[in-house]
Amino acid sequence: MRHIVAVASGKGGVGKSTTSCNLALGFAALGLKVGILDADIYGPSQQKLFGLRGKPRLLGPRMLEPLERFGVKVMSIGFLVEEDNAMVWRGPMVISAITQMLREVAWNDLDILVVDLPPGTGDAQLTMAQQTPLAGAVIVSTPQDIALIDARRGIEMFKKVNVPILGLIENMASFCCPACNHVTPIFGHGGARLDAEKRGIPFLGEIPLDMVIRQTSDDGRPIVATDPEGVHAKHYIGIARQLWMSITTGATARPAPRIVIE
Repeated sequence: MRHIVAVASGKGGVGKSTTSCNLALGFAALGLKVGILDADIYGPSQQKLFGLRGKPRLLGPRMLEPLERFGVKVMSIGFLVEEDNAMVWRGPMVISAITQMLREVAWNDLDILVVDLPPGTGDAQLTMAQQTPLAGAVIVSTPQDIALIDARRGIEMFKKVNVPILGLIENMASFCCPACNHVTPIFGHGGARLDAEKRGIPFLGEIPLDMVIRQTSDDGRPIVATDPEGVHAKHYIGIARQLWMSITTGATARPAPRIVIE
């Protein structure tokens, strides 16, 4: 695979998995070969978002074939466990599972692999940062201060492990009432843009809080796949295009290590 991009958030419930799913589909809409790895072991979502069921086929003693839908290859621990089963695992088991899904899956020739990370700054994030050549990380946050506080922690974590920040997405930026068309900033508005400007990182765009995005996600028919010409799909595809240009032009290349002799 040519490039690996992590999608992260410091806080749960900000729509990171839905954003990861639609960004992967956005890359596919650009004609790229795309895969998505669901690295959220405790709360996998991609099997639901893509509407996929069944177990991956075993191709060899230790190699699995990812499932595929809408032109995107998908791998998630959700394919291997019952939907209601709680993953009561310690850190080393989580690290092992993520490593296996990354290295023992027949991803074949990919232009980009999107990694849907769990909330926080723990084992999964460090595993991806230390064991894979990440092209960079995308941070997803709602506009409210309580979410942005945790998003800042995520940004600082990636900086500490020398992973470039590709940009910040403001999710659930506003709600347009379908009855009267009045726009209400339920979680505030513009907080992520302001935070990105203060920190000197790219602001990638706003995604509204909309019932259609929620409905299509719950139905396993993501908005970018089912309505690619719609206004919401164009938001995701536009962000995917920005990210791809940033990655391929080397604007956010990982800096070379600096050797210090004391």
